[in-house]
Amino acid sequence: MTTRTRSHDESVLEMLREDEAFAIEYLSVALEEIDEDGGEDVFLTAIRRLIEARGGMGNLSKNTGLARPNLYRSIAAGGDPKLSTILKVLQALGVGMSKVVSHRADVGSQSPDQ
Repeated sequence: MTTRTRSHDESVLEMLREDEAFAIEYLSVALEEIDEDGGEDVFLTAIRRLIEARGGMGNLSKNTGLARPNLYRSIAAGGDPKLSTILKVLQALGVGMSKVVSHRADVGSQSPDQ
């Protein structure tokens, strides 16, 4: 019997696809880095991974009504998407920005003993 091993990336993509709580935590952690040097790219990378896990850019384009080339440019490394684009993308992926932000607030308000 052959056991198939999976890479770390495959496992992360599967969890992003199937586990909403994990996806929210993943984006929340990336959002924590937003004010650091390179933080915007960290957040955009997390969004790209979620897009990959949940059907790809073509599917996202259909669900948002945004042109595929514009999505690629906006979400690419070094991209500068408008806030409205990020909000539409996250909503179409089933992980609204309010969930990501409120999750960070909930985690930040817990005492270390919890």
